[in-house]
Amino acid sequence: MKKIIVLTFALLCAATTFAYTERNILQKQTDMERLKDMLILNQEWVTYPDYVNRKGWDTFLGTSKEAYIRRGEKYLDYQWQVVKATDYLAYERTGDRKIMENPFGTNNSAVAALLMAELAEGKGRFVDQLVNGVFFLCEMSSWANSAHVVLQRSNRALPSYDNPVFDLSAGGIGNMLSWTYYFFKDSFDKIDPEISRRLRHELQVRILDTYLNDDSFWWMARGSHYKKGRLLNNWNPWCNSNALIAFMLLENNRDTLAKAVYMTMESVDEFLNYIKADGACEEGPSYWGHAPGKTLDYLEMLSVITGGKVNIFAKPMIKSMGEYISRSYVGDGWVVNFADASAKGGGDSHLIYRFGKAVDSDELKGFAALMNQKRSAPWSGMDIFRTLASLEIDNELKQTAPQHINQPFTWYPETEFCYLSTKDGLFLAAKGGYNDESHNHNDAGTCSVWFDQTPILIDAGVGTYTRQTFSKERYSIWTMQSNYHNLPMINGVPEKYGKKYKATEAKASKNSFSVNIATAYPEEAKVKKWIRSYKTKGSSVQINDAFELEEAIAPNIVNFMTWGEVDSSEKGKVTIQVNSVKTQLLYDADKFELSVEPKELTDSRLSNVWGNTIYRLSFKAKQQPEKGNYTFTIKK
Repeated sequence: MKKIIVLTFALLCAATTFAYTERNILQKQTDMERLKDMLILNQEWVTYPDYVNRKGWDTFLGTSKEAYIRRGEKYLDYQWQVVKATDYLAYERTGDRKIMENPFGTNNSAVAALLMAELAEGKGRFVDQLVNGVFFLCEMSSWANSAHVVLQRSNRALPSYDNPVFDLSAGGIGNMLSWTYYFFKDSFDKIDPEISRRLRHELQVRILDTYLNDDSFWWMARGSHYKKGRLLNNWNPWCNSNALIAFMLLENNRDTLAKAVYMTMESVDEFLNYIKADGACEEGPSYWGHAPGKTLDYLEMLSVITGGKVNIFAKPMIKSMGEYISRSYVGDGWVVNFADASAKGGGDSHLIYRFGKAVDSDELKGFAALMNQKRSAPWSGMDIFRTLASLEIDNELKQTAPQHINQPFTWYPETEFCYLSTKDGLFLAAKGGYNDESHNHNDAGTCSVWFDQTPILIDAGVGTYTRQTFSKERYSIWTMQSNYHNLPMINGVPEKYGKKYKATEAKASKNSFSVNIATAYPEEAKVKKWIRSYKTKGSSVQINDAFELEEAIAPNIVNFMTWGEVDSSEKGKVTIQVNSVKTQLLYDADKFELSVEPKELTDSRLSNVWGNTIYRLSFKAKQQPEKGNYTFTIKK
């Protein structure tokens, strides 16, 4: 079992990218000695009111005050849910992670709601339940999710009492409980000093000491086991931001704080070295809030604790990281969803506005206002830093005019994402890249197509995460396979996973994108060259495959994924209607035999987006030439 569990993180830890650039942007800002003099100690950097400052909180929360109180009231009689040993073991036994995460997450949500409610009301009504939640968490063996507990030395799913795991969840709880300690230590001490004493101890052991002394966690990019250029993703800025805020709120020894802050700078630098300078998020828009968004959180914290002296928001790369989310928004809630991202979403409006403000982007500010039309009170769950930061800019956001325009041409030359749009309502997203990106699908060369903000050719996305999702079995899942993307099977062979399987010769212009995807296929595909190209004009897009094979041994099959109502009764034409948008996919009936395969969606993470059924259109070549050309046209 140990071997199986270790493989859970193989995809996250083993890869090396081709674009690693040792920029070390943060470390170039200062060294350790100068950093010591910059640090603001004793939480004097905190601008929020003290808990007892009722007028201050009334002013700060404004019209959101009652929303936080009402949310907290739901948990006044909350029965804290036990996370059983068998809930952890389920991850090993069945791959199910939700059986542990659901009760654990509900408890964490309760603590966050009670904390914010008491800050809002200030009458002590929520304090006892908050104490219950704090003690409940302190009594747990681990703050890590069952899928991540396996990072401990035993590599098993039951938490070790003496080997704290610093994962996304543990860091998030550290963030939340550090704020709890800061705001409520005096109130807790009036009840019983043991409350805050125990809480401070657990934060020291699980967060501060673990961060300083255990470099075994892959996301840290530290230690002899780390090889420069190895894959890093949202875990890095996410965990580092949680570590940083805990140190900022709890540690007041200048030397120790400086050591911790500089360690986070070294670690986040490795993430900024790994990602591309073009600013695209290879994990997709669903991860924007966790990768670029958490980078924003981290950089804001770093600027605050250094009195603004360590600040890199003027770097073009950081601005591009922010604007990726607005460029990837198609409209009506739809986004470009490569990798494990969902096709629905647009991001947290307050986070987008904060990013826009930090990098001086009117594009992001206007987009944030568009996303904020519901105008609900900011809420980021147990991420108390983000909730408070959102409240700071809430009024500014409400006063900003909504605006979003699809750019006619957006090109990320290193990540190889290309977005093309026309005045006639066409939006095309296509990609090159390689099949070892973070949260990768074997999808080099694929595309998605929208008409009038409605998806026609789609990327299904990913289902609910299980142990299988991040194991050696990942590419047995159909959503990860190129033959369930808008790509060919060459000689009947799909693309393959691995860093050497990549697109080459990527070219982009204002109305076209092309890439050689032959190098994304294994040797058994026997392909010399396969140029996948896209051309947009008005309300149509032409998809062309020009190929040369070493040998033709099986029929080529070109697959397209779609949804809605599909009518293939007329030779040479497939009619696809989604709601009121009716389109046609034209093909050469003399060259292809078409089959339409319904794919039933039993996973709610997929069906909530696409409904119960999507379709794979498989165009099987009738002849098997070694050299040829296929053309498909999609138009309104």
